[in-house]
Amino acid sequence: LLLIDAAAASAPAIAKSCTSSCGNISIQYPFGVEPGCYHGGGFNLTCNQSYHPPRLFLGDGTVQVLDISIPNGTVRINGSSVHLWTGTTKVANGAWRAGGPGHTAAAGPYFLAEMTNDLLAIGCDVQVVLLRDNDTLASSCGTFCPKEDGTVGGNGTIVATGSCSGIGCCQSTILEAQDRFADVFIMESDYSFKRMEFDPDGQTVPAVLGWRISSSACHSNGSSPSCRSNHSYCQHYDTMFGPQQSHSGHNCYCSKGYQGNPYIPDGCYDINECDYPDIYPCYGDCKNKQGGYDCQCPLDFKGNASEQNGCEDIDECKHPEAYPCYGICINMPGSFHCHCPDGTYGDPLIKQGCVTTKKLFTGLNIGLMISGGAIILFLALVSPLIKRKIKSSRANKQKERLFKQNHGLLLRQLISHKRDFGERMIITLLDLQKATNNVVAIKKSKIVVQREISDFLNEVAILSQINHRNVVKLIGCCLETEVPLLVYEFISNGTLDHHLHAEGPTSLSWDDRIRIALEVARAISYLHSAASMPVYHRDIKSANILLDDNFTAKVSDFGASRHIPTDQTGVTTAVQGTIGYLDPMYYYTGRLTDKSDVFSFGVLLIELLTKKKPSVFRCGGGVSLVSHFISLRTEGNLDEIIDPQVMEEQDGEVQEVATLATMCTKLMGEDSPTMREVEMTLEYLRATKRHAPHDSASKRHDQDQIETCYMSMEGVTKEASRQYTMEEEILTSARYPR
Repeated sequence: LLLIDAAAASAPAIAKSCTSSCGNISIQYPFGVEPGCYHGGGFNLTCNQSYHPPRLFLGDGTVQVLDISIPNGTVRINGSSVHLWTGTTKVANGAWRAGGPGHTAAAGPYFLAEMTNDLLAIGCDVQVVLLRDNDTLASSCGTFCPKEDGTVGGNGTIVATGSCSGIGCCQSTILEAQDRFADVFIMESDYSFKRMEFDPDGQTVPAVLGWRISSSACHSNGSSPSCRSNHSYCQHYDTMFGPQQSHSGHNCYCSKGYQGNPYIPDGCYDINECDYPDIYPCYGDCKNKQGGYDCQCPLDFKGNASEQNGCEDIDECKHPEAYPCYGICINMPGSFHCHCPDGTYGDPLIKQGCVTTKKLFTGLNIGLMISGGAIILFLALVSPLIKRKIKSSRANKQKERLFKQNHGLLLRQLISHKRDFGERMIITLLDLQKATNNVVAIKKSKIVVQREISDFLNEVAILSQINHRNVVKLIGCCLETEVPLLVYEFISNGTLDHHLHAEGPTSLSWDDRIRIALEVARAISYLHSAASMPVYHRDIKSANILLDDNFTAKVSDFGASRHIPTDQTGVTTAVQGTIGYLDPMYYYTGRLTDKSDVFSFGVLLIELLTKKKPSVFRCGGGVSLVSHFISLRTEGNLDEIIDPQVMEEQDGEVQEVATLATMCTKLMGEDSPTMREVEMTLEYLRATKRHAPHDSASKRHDQDQIETCYMSMEGVTKEASRQYTMEEEILTSARYPR
């Protein structure tokens, strides 16, 4: 690594008045804006308020900061290119500085982070070599450009290909010695660079810098004055770039089982591993503890609860020393049943508790027999009632045990303040049997583990506060079974995916597709803006859109949904969703916002336009449906991918819907519309389609008119954002991960 040391002073006290964020970027120590808020030279930042939103820069404001990761010890920047012109010498040299133009080897704590950047060269017929400080090879790539006659070399032109495949940028050989130029970048490995988007006058690409603390020592026992939090340690690193010993330092980390900022006092706090089952698997009862967690099988089960299907039922009948039974023992899942043999009666759980019935036929006990017969007759009449009572009592205890096992008490609290409303949502087995006399849909978990039960609780908690004609209605849930059951209204006509991708030349009409898109937009807009605590669905796709007998859309499957507190615009969470529909920014950052659902809805619009499945579609070179669609629209060749049925039935709306889909699928969320704006735009298109004259030319609008429509609706959106009502408010800020 090319490490640039910092002559940093000892860590100062952290003032409460220090700037904690700039734009959407969080600022944590050792970084800071004001004097006294950062570790030392090189860790000072500048927040430029002239931008909207404000932008964060390194030092005095030369290099823009895109993100800061304390745990990884990295800074993501907007890096510029090194422009090289060979001239007559055929060779040109330039230097790329980790801290930006003008930074020398001793001007900051930054270096080129390993395994996270690539060398990117743009030009014709050039070979670019990246050398370290000690002139050893770090990376190399070459480009060539074809001539008009099909050959290469000479005065070839840069071809605007979709990716850097060697034509115009990277991965080729030097063919002919001519005057050449090239723009050279250090680029983040995960960043997808499009050659057609290259701007020769001011192109920037993301790059990742690492940083080290070099003003204090990291001792062999893992302690350092810079690691100020309890439960933290330091790790020393030596550079791979350059021979100088000064190019080394250390970073601080939270100990295993803790997370947070190790550079500030009490910055490392315990991780509740039970809240992250995808990272810390537990298929039994999970209990958090400081620096770790315990995962045990449920009562009357044994095995390894950290493995799926690792818990197995204990056969109590094979262990009489622990589970005494002096009669006939019958094993049951999670328990056992013990009763006296035929011809005996009593308590089989104690020794000699089962007594043999003796029949005495002597003259001396005739009176006893008569009285005994009367008693037997009485018992014969009463025993069915007693047996029914005992059976009912056992059944009630079993239901109560399963109710507690399935977190029924917690769910009752989550659903509502009002007990009668909670009781109405939590139905019994008898209620379920009555409900199944009508047509209902019952959702049942496939795996009996606590993780699946948590998903069910999450779905009930979400749907209990939702009342919208385009959201599937939850009738209630039954927790008196081994596996919790959810009871929904029955939607008879299957999914949008089934009808849209039916075999044959025709499927849903274009008018039905536009109407269904509008109904789905209404439902998502309601979830985002109408609830007292907004709901982000996280898995909008055609398979989760149900259609009733009238082909009215119903949004379903809220197991992955999340509540978002009203004072927040998003949360950072484990990534969930379906590939093809998933928002790339959410996938890479884990930051869930309302624009994640907007992106998925934009993919759904493309699917309705093209009748192609986003999860399986791949064009040449592995290009996704969204990228291919946007590329064809930019080139004016949209008719190559639009469903022929749509082209026949549409009356000028395809270009407008395609424009809306393109804006929904923009990479940066702040550039895309809100779901309320999307809903208003589709309402406008539907109204125009119904009321405008049949002259198709009068119905077409260019892209600028659509974008203007978004801007003019800002005031309408604010006024209508609370027009919906709820049956009840949700009582929880907790999440239930899938």
